[in-house]
Amino acid sequence: MALGTRILNGVERIGNRLPDPVFLFLWLIGGLVVLSLVGSGLGWSAVNPVTGETLVAQSLLSRENLEKLIIGMPRTLADFPPLAIVVTIIYGASVAERTGLFNSAIRGALLNAPKALLTPIVVIVGMMSHHASDASYVVVIPLAAVIFAAAGRHPLAGLAAGFAAVSGGYAGNLFPGSQDALILGITEPAARLIDPTYSVNIAGNWFFIIGVVLVFTPIVWFITDRIIEPRLGQWTPVSGTDAPATEQDDQRLTPEQKKGLAWAGLAILGMLALWTLLTLMPGSPFIDPEAEVGQEFNPLYRSLIAFFAMTFFLAGGAYGAGAGTVKSHRDMVRMMGEGIAQLAPYIVLAFFAAHFVAMINWSGLGPILAVNAAAELKTLALPTPLLLISVVLVSCFFDLFIGSASAKWSALAPIVVPMFMLLGISPEMTTAAYRMGDSVTNIATPLMSYFPLILTFAQRWDPRFGLGSLMSTMLPYAGAFLVAGLTMVALWVALDLPLGPGVGVYYDPPAPHAAVQAPSDSGITGTAGPAEPAVVAAPSVATK
Repeated sequence: MALGTRILNGVERIGNRLPDPVFLFLWLIGGLVVLSLVGSGLGWSAVNPVTGETLVAQSLLSRENLEKLIIGMPRTLADFPPLAIVVTIIYGASVAERTGLFNSAIRGALLNAPKALLTPIVVIVGMMSHHASDASYVVVIPLAAVIFAAAGRHPLAGLAAGFAAVSGGYAGNLFPGSQDALILGITEPAARLIDPTYSVNIAGNWFFIIGVVLVFTPIVWFITDRIIEPRLGQWTPVSGTDAPATEQDDQRLTPEQKKGLAWAGLAILGMLALWTLLTLMPGSPFIDPEAEVGQEFNPLYRSLIAFFAMTFFLAGGAYGAGAGTVKSHRDMVRMMGEGIAQLAPYIVLAFFAAHFVAMINWSGLGPILAVNAAAELKTLALPTPLLLISVVLVSCFFDLFIGSASAKWSALAPIVVPMFMLLGISPEMTTAAYRMGDSVTNIATPLMSYFPLILTFAQRWDPRFGLGSLMSTMLPYAGAFLVAGLTMVALWVALDLPLGPGVGVYYDPPAPHAAVQAPSDSGITGTAGPAEPAVVAAPSVATK
């Protein structure tokens, strides 16, 4: 058996033995409780170089922490930043998805693509389709195969390009969306373990995710047209397939759908005009005149969560009215309810992730580990690009076994983000490195939740196309993405490029007396009450 096959088989066996992410967090919580008892008994401690406070390990079985865990259980869940962010955006996105706006917009963009630019348009649309959540998998990928076939090209090459863009290019987009809000929402409380004043906004990785689109698009274009399609050869329909090239005729937009898209476009323009007016008017709530230079527009960036939620809601409603998929306001309310219902598995996971993150905070172990690990890394004097490359590789490895990006980041962020802040790296840069690693191996592992679905799509065109065929088709993309991702992260740091508006690669800690002051707001999650210091000698640290 070839070495590559043995490795893949081993990954599959290990992955199949892993429990559901919910129970992974339960195991982590159990281990954390034991570790807190040991740390408290041995007197583990460290000094936070940002706040100047002494970090002391606290037992999670102390009376105070048991009160937080049991009595404060509802508050712990409610205070989990990603949950509120995702629910807010889903209210609008569920309307846009269920009225058919996302589906029609994606189909319209792909079906009208010029043949000469078919591959790059599939890639860009695939990355942009992340705003449509799961619709990106069930619409973009099979539709890419259809339009490739209609253009006289091999449909499986189109499917591969679509899969590479949607899943392998998961870190790329032209505009921030719910994924940015979710991941950066996890980053902020992790950063506050070291610096309680730190705030993160949804635009914190905006320039980086655009960079991913610019770098990955030509890679997919080249691999699809020069490697994958020649390898597949000339496509001829195989007896037994149910997806001939003429299927494209069924994908054309109807006059009602075109009318709906026009109305949705007007709604989007209206929202852009409203946000521009609110930004430019005197006394704008989106501009902070008292902020430091470069930070004046932070309120505007934090308003993007509301902007996307409202835009999706209004554009979806406008599309539904034009296309006839919305008959009354009750339809939109029903769609919002269905969207929240579909979010149920994430809400279940969020309950356990929220408690794991909070308990790391209460125990003080996260900051203590981060401070001590950062001190050890400083003695090694490793260059910053190499440190971030290690984050990419760790993320790639865990992505082979755990598909949920938020689950992995919820477990890693409380350790990695504070540690890298103490090494002078911004939380946003650490997050960008994680997101890059989380993208590249998605398309190469059969453990990825949508892998069987993609295989089903492929077998509609060629029933002989098996698991090995799909993996061998996608491996060139994964390998190229990994090399490009590592290079991109290293160059981003070396050139000190901005990650988003007002956000850089490096972190300059404030003076200790400033760091312990309560922030004016909670950044990405909006206005909130004062934040407590990240850690103190006693009692234990506060929740997020």
